[in-house]
Amino acid sequence: MRTTQRPTAAHSTDTDVTVELSGCEAGDAHAVFGALRTAFASDRASDDRPQEVTGERPTVWSATFDVAEVREKAGPTRLTSPVVADVQGGYWAVARLQEALTWAFAVEVLGTAAGDQEQEAQLRLDTRRP
Repeated sequence: MRTTQRPTAAHSTDTDVTVELSGCEAGDAHAVFGALRTAFASDRASDDRPQEVTGERPTVWSATFDVAEVREKAGPTRLTSPVVADVQGGYWAVARLQEALTWAFAVEVLGTAAGDQEQEAQLRLDTRRP
């Protein structure tokens, strides 16, 4: 069941969702985080751009979004290649973030893991086709 109604006080959950991106270009990471910053408040400044890091280890970009209130719907956003996003938060919060991602991208759920209070989801994001 998919719901975008905010939990009541009796069933309150955290509204923060952590998003991690890896294995993609810095520009694509910036596009994903930018679309999410359009919709939600973030722990990252609007001018904070992901930077490429050289070395043997993969680069992981991370940001946290407060999905309590939608500021504005992000429009379709172009990616140079598909991006895999790992998201973690309360059930309602993850569902709300996932819905917001569908405004900007084609979203495919690759997998989920359920916990007592939180959910993890792996999402494949791609440019939406008309």
